[in-house]
Amino acid sequence: MKDNITVSISSVDGTKHFSFGKRSRHTFKFFSYIIFLAILLTAATIYYLVNDAEYSKLKLLELENKSSSLTKEITSLTALKLSLEQDLSEREERTQAVSDRLNDLEKVLGMDDQNSVKLESRLDTAAMNSSLRVAMLTQIPSGPPVKNARTSSGYGERVHPVLGITKFHRGQDFAVNTGTPIYAPADGTVEVTRPSKKGSGNFLRLLHGYGFSSSYSHLSKFAVNKGDFIKKGDLIGYSGNSGLTSGPHLHYEIRFIGRALDPKPFIVWDVDNFDTIFESVRGIRWESLVDKIELRVSQQLQLSSQKAAQLTGT
Repeated sequence: MKDNITVSISSVDGTKHFSFGKRSRHTFKFFSYIIFLAILLTAATIYYLVNDAEYSKLKLLELENKSSSLTKEITSLTALKLSLEQDLSEREERTQAVSDRLNDLEKVLGMDDQNSVKLESRLDTAAMNSSLRVAMLTQIPSGPPVKNARTSSGYGERVHPVLGITKFHRGQDFAVNTGTPIYAPADGTVEVTRPSKKGSGNFLRLLHGYGFSSSYSHLSKFAVNKGDFIKKGDLIGYSGNSGLTSGPHLHYEIRFIGRALDPKPFIVWDVDNFDTIFESVRGIRWESLVDKIELRVSQQLQLSSQKAAQLTGT
């Protein structure tokens, strides 16, 4: 009994005695150590978590500062990009104006049509098959870019409706409401989609085959992006009232290697009056163009025939 420890507890019901031997004391010490170690481990964990939380707060603050810095840099670069695009737009318009003046000078000097009559006289339109005609109508702008629209201003000299001065109008205006769908007049690639509140407003240009291009001014919204490949009849944008205008309309231009052409002959050009384009549009080497397209169509037909023969043979 020498190694025993007795604990007495008194109450109204009497006194109770609890005796702890050596083994009980070892067990008590063991659990005391376990509890002490658990407390130490818990304290260490809490200390680690508190430090980790502080570190995380510092890292979050650092990331927020970096994000703010990057946002400012992006804003600055976006403003620079818009400034450069606007500068490029103005330079392009000045270059185009110079090109138009040179074209006017060529017309005055009689250089514009010197070879066109001779070349067109050798065109045998009756010999053009349906595949060649379809290919030309698909790859060169044909038909109107908007449906059932009235022409409000044609190609040629006119008094500018806003500036009030006489200027040469190098396209055709369609009187359409804002949001009218615009469709590609031929296969091509989107060369330019330029948002602007000045001049031509929101501007879009398509590159077609064989040196032809078409452009669309004063749009409300683009339906394509720069670099997109499009097919004839694809939706490319919506008409609007952006830029220097007196009201909602679409300004439509067709150019051949940068030289403005009257869009009207191309707008009315279709299978039923296929020959009219060669008579009404001068300054294009139609005979050479027809030869090139005819050769390409012939090669495509040969490839199709060979493929059909291979499928039939298998």
